[in-house]
Amino acid sequence: MFTRAFANRLCNRIPRETPRTVGLGSSGRQDRHASTEVALKKTPLYDFHRAQGGKMVEFAGWSMPVQYKDSHINSHMHTRQHCSIFDVSHMLQTKVYGRDRVKFIESLIVGDIAELKDNQGTLSLFTNTKGGIMDDLIVTKTDRGYLYVVSNAGCADKDSAHMQARLQEFKAAGHDVDLEFMEESLIALQGPSMAQVLQKGVGDDLRKLTFMTSVLTPVFGIQGCRVTRCGYTGEDGVEISVPSGDVVSLTEKLLADSEVKLAGLGARDSLRLEAGLCLYGNDIDETTTPVEGSLVWTIGKRRRQARDFPGADIIVPQIKAKTQRKRVGLISTGPPVRQHTPILSSDGRVIGEVTSGCPSPCLKLNVAMGYVEAGFSKVGTSIQVEVRKKAVPAVVSKMPFVPTKYYMGQ
Repeated sequence: MFTRAFANRLCNRIPRETPRTVGLGSSGRQDRHASTEVALKKTPLYDFHRAQGGKMVEFAGWSMPVQYKDSHINSHMHTRQHCSIFDVSHMLQTKVYGRDRVKFIESLIVGDIAELKDNQGTLSLFTNTKGGIMDDLIVTKTDRGYLYVVSNAGCADKDSAHMQARLQEFKAAGHDVDLEFMEESLIALQGPSMAQVLQKGVGDDLRKLTFMTSVLTPVFGIQGCRVTRCGYTGEDGVEISVPSGDVVSLTEKLLADSEVKLAGLGARDSLRLEAGLCLYGNDIDETTTPVEGSLVWTIGKRRRQARDFPGADIIVPQIKAKTQRKRVGLISTGPPVRQHTPILSSDGRVIGEVTSGCPSPCLKLNVAMGYVEAGFSKVGTSIQVEVRKKAVPAVVSKMPFVPTKYYMGQ
């Protein structure tokens, strides 16, 4: 059982970009933050969230649910033990068409898209000429004549402008490529019972849909859905791109199964942290290279050899020469560790900084990630974190903190 103090610490955990609630007060009149609401974007599930008791907060310019009637902890654990629906419609979905679509996307990212099989995807990174990470994204090579790209809501304007600028260069050089920024909604169904829930609504055998593969299929009778086996929780799960006019209906059909509950940004953040997954803007950004961020595995072997992606002349030499700092996982007890917490050596010298942290509902310990001097990055290294001006013992730990359960096939 959780202690009351542990529950309070976790429930106080609000994602970095969610500073305030928005909407109507209990009296039905606009509250003091209502002027903010006017400027916020809303997903097609906004009214549904409100009707379901969602506590709406600002996130990356959108009004999104941070939690529902269940506590943050209960929502987190329900996802680990059953399955939950997350509204991720704020994320940018893009189709890349044309004969030169692979060459185009590879001119912007570090991944080897040419080597992917049809309907297979990969996590990749937009990089700049200085080797910094502009965003992380998933690219799927579909069998329908286009690449399907999903990137972060907080970087949507930057990413779309970046792709459009490159598109103009490509077209001017005579290449055949086009972009379509999609209007579809996106929901994630995450948790160990996902397959048994979703299988009732699709004709295809989900045992054939392995991690990071994708299929176009009707879902509970709704046409035009793309189901991709991936997610941001460490659990088996899918993301379903669905026509926006049908997203409420699909969500309701999924919720008709007792295994399924709604979950918000609070649980999404603690789930991804237990899984050791980066949050762009916290754990990686344009000052971070893929090597520093422990994301070398995203760089395709052919791409390393060719050095034909932005920032390659800086990034590739770092792979062998190492870097001065590295992203690591940390585990501690006692007071929770938050973003910007100083990381100290055993003698009290500052050697880095925490980028994300929270109490882990599964481990009953504090988990965090951050950057430390390379000499302190070995798993098992004893270090300290400075919490409330006191040095608290911690240890460099392997990530993920909680074992992932991605479905790799039978």
